[in-house]
Amino acid sequence: MAETYFDDLETRSADAREAAQLEALNAQLARVGHAPVADLAGLAQLPVMRKSDLTKLQKEQPPFGGINVSNITHVFQSPGPIYEPGGSSHDWFRMGRFLHAAGLDAHDIVQNCFGYHLTPAGHMFESGARAVGAKVLPAGVGQTELQVTAARDIGTTAYAGTPDYLKIILEKADEMGVSLGIAKAAVGGGALFPSLRQYYIDRGISCLQCYATADVGNIAYESAAMEGMILDEGVIVEIVTPGTGNPVAEGEVGEVVVTTLNADYPLIRFATGDLSAIMAGASPCGRTNRRIKGWMGRADQTTKIKGMFVRPEQVAALVAHHDEITKARVVASRASEQDVMTVHIESAGGDAEVYGHSVAQLLKLKGQIVIVEPGSLPKDGLVIEDQRSYD
Repeated sequence: MAETYFDDLETRSADAREAAQLEALNAQLARVGHAPVADLAGLAQLPVMRKSDLTKLQKEQPPFGGINVSNITHVFQSPGPIYEPGGSSHDWFRMGRFLHAAGLDAHDIVQNCFGYHLTPAGHMFESGARAVGAKVLPAGVGQTELQVTAARDIGTTAYAGTPDYLKIILEKADEMGVSLGIAKAAVGGGALFPSLRQYYIDRGISCLQCYATADVGNIAYESAAMEGMILDEGVIVEIVTPGTGNPVAEGEVGEVVVTTLNADYPLIRFATGDLSAIMAGASPCGRTNRRIKGWMGRADQTTKIKGMFVRPEQVAALVAHHDEITKARVVASRASEQDVMTVHIESAGGDAEVYGHSVAQLLKLKGQIVIVEPGSLPKDGLVIEDQRSYD
């Protein structure tokens, strides 16, 4: 398909991208006091930072936890609370790349329906709109009747916001007998269900989505090809086994861990808590960066069994405790109105009684042990599976 690109970074070779990212990564590591790595795989040797870690650091050293922050113009607050810095330099959150892929340009007026209150989403999308030259109506959320009136009066051509709020605006416009000229939608912050996308298509609106967080900005985005989500050029993404920092094989589901190359806010190996998987090959649109499958659930699979919490980190500790164990999966079920914990262990041998002792020690619960052949457990990112019915 014919395609124009936001910049040359989107179509560079894998070797050129890796070399540039390694140089930028080592500059980031220097900013946070880490020694350089020889290649991108060296990232896996560094610790993962979780939101809970960031919250703790920020309480100890407010507002940013002692991270070497520079050149910022804004401070945002997200639930936790977690405080995120923001800058006003060109495309600081890297949203322009996504909006360009969604077809927005200098001819568009964007109705930005992301919140501007405390959290950064509104500012993030506004900076992206500036990067593609579009004009912005900073609408925020709510007052839908006024939103419809404004969209009609100023000639809004594009929507930015959560996937479902545009439908509310369109339905309100129908109720008011108002015809709107919105033809493009750039959405995030929630699931874009196929039926909802089709609703917009049926109304003549193209709708693409991105995957971004308040902490690291844009991570990945759809193009017109709509085959997976292309990784942003300003981040390094790893997919790891939940509860660990260990990368999984390509195609396997795991937790998304992001290292940002933004020199103003050097976050290294930030765990998003989201599950996804790397897709094979490149997008048909011509962009050459790797792709992920999009949001596939939450990595924090902490589950209460027999009144005790079992966490992915405990399952990871079990695997690490025995050299011959390659993988483990805890399954919570019910029998005779009681919780049952079964621990499936991938091992070429091993002793179920020994494993049972380790489970009791590390998971703080006794469980049934099932030893299976290496490679036989599902590659779906689950280390704790809750099979109990709550209906």
